[in-house]
Amino acid sequence: MKKSILGTIIILFLCQWLCLAQKKEAFPLKVGAAKVDVTPSNQPTPPATGKYDHERAYVRAIVLDNGATRAALISLEGSGLDDLSWTSLYKQLTNELNCPVENIIIAMSHSHSVGDSRPPVGAQGAATTNPLSPLVGNVMDAVRQAKAKLQPARMGFGKGMSYLNVSRDAIDSDTRKWTQAANLDGWSDKSVDVIKFEAPDGKPIAVYMNYGIHPINAYALNVFSVDIPGAACRYIEKAFNDDIIVAFSQGSVGDQNPLYLRPSTNAMASRGDLKITGYELNREKAEGSLRMDSNTQLGSTPLKPVDAKVLDDLFRFIDSEGQILGEEVIRIMTVTRKLTEDVYIAGQERVVSCPGRKRINGDKMGAAREGVEGVYEDGPNVSMKLGALGIGTIAILRADGEIFSYIGLRLKEESPLTNTMVVSFANLGRGMGYYIPYDAAYGFQTMEVLDSPIKEGCAEQSIVNNMIDMVTEYLGK
Repeated sequence: MKKSILGTIIILFLCQWLCLAQKKEAFPLKVGAAKVDVTPSNQPTPPATGKYDHERAYVRAIVLDNGATRAALISLEGSGLDDLSWTSLYKQLTNELNCPVENIIIAMSHSHSVGDSRPPVGAQGAATTNPLSPLVGNVMDAVRQAKAKLQPARMGFGKGMSYLNVSRDAIDSDTRKWTQAANLDGWSDKSVDVIKFEAPDGKPIAVYMNYGIHPINAYALNVFSVDIPGAACRYIEKAFNDDIIVAFSQGSVGDQNPLYLRPSTNAMASRGDLKITGYELNREKAEGSLRMDSNTQLGSTPLKPVDAKVLDDLFRFIDSEGQILGEEVIRIMTVTRKLTEDVYIAGQERVVSCPGRKRINGDKMGAAREGVEGVYEDGPNVSMKLGALGIGTIAILRADGEIFSYIGLRLKEESPLTNTMVVSFANLGRGMGYYIPYDAAYGFQTMEVLDSPIKEGCAEQSIVNNMIDMVTEYLGK
């Protein structure tokens, strides 16, 4: 009897050891990539200029296969899907790729001038015969094309810097109240993280890039643009004669704006009553009246079109920002020479709950959205969907909300893997993300903090603890 028990224990131990060994074993990597044009045909106007690459939107997919499992890195140039579309998309993706949903990252660019991606609605407010967003089919097309192109590959991780972003939480020099403006002393992750995939002969296949910046240049202008993310991706792709797919993901973007906003505020001023002086206009004054009027949303009747010359100046500037960010990515690709052909792949996902709150004295669209004390009542708990995808010596951490920069910096600092990337606004389940401030930021009377549905004292440490735990478990420590 004792021998039988001992034998069972040994067998169980061996099975556990073999399963762990199999999980950690590296296998030859294959990669395929593709993109699908998803520029809507029902834009409120024709393309604003028709001259710039950021006037077209794409879904991009990078599929990984190591023989044991698959993974997918998907990038959508937009802001959100409805819950039904997300549920259907996850199911279709796991069936198509034959991999767990934990191995799939769907990153939204969060470009404010792309508009929402929910399904069309009929005249009486009822959904059309197809209740799903057309993006579901677009994503599946891109993934199937990428899967069909799987080829032997190797990969490497590189890191650079870009100073296009800045903390957007500042004290107004005139009112001495919190406002949306460049704060050069605030937390800001300047790093540009890049995963390069290439064929064994060195021919590039795909790039997965990550940078934290709010694409708000063309916000509230009633024009279509995928903004800086789209401009950067197309710039890099064209540099390689479109033989490469470049997928963008947002970093810890919650409190990060573009550093330079003059062309954007000028464009807003041309729609309203502010005089264009040559100097950068106050963002809140330029944006406020347009933001609060329901007619500014894509697909609605515009109050006043943007001045054509001012708009072209803005679109040319967006193109320039994409070139600058794109050149940094190309530089990183060039110096990233430590590549591997054998990787192990494993993903994890956790749902973490924090106490919730509901603001009752203003909202992020209104006149009292910041610079005032927030008044709250208890709200439902907020569930944060967190994930970690390990690919060899690389960890891609994701959250479905907009993580503040300080949290992202903590994650990179405390991660057991040096090659750690942090993706915000990923794998959403509520149609739109929400702001996730760090604990000390709860003293700021800024729009992101006041509007966050999460009570102070929970999110920062919960995210750090759980994400670091997932990386540690991936490493088997």
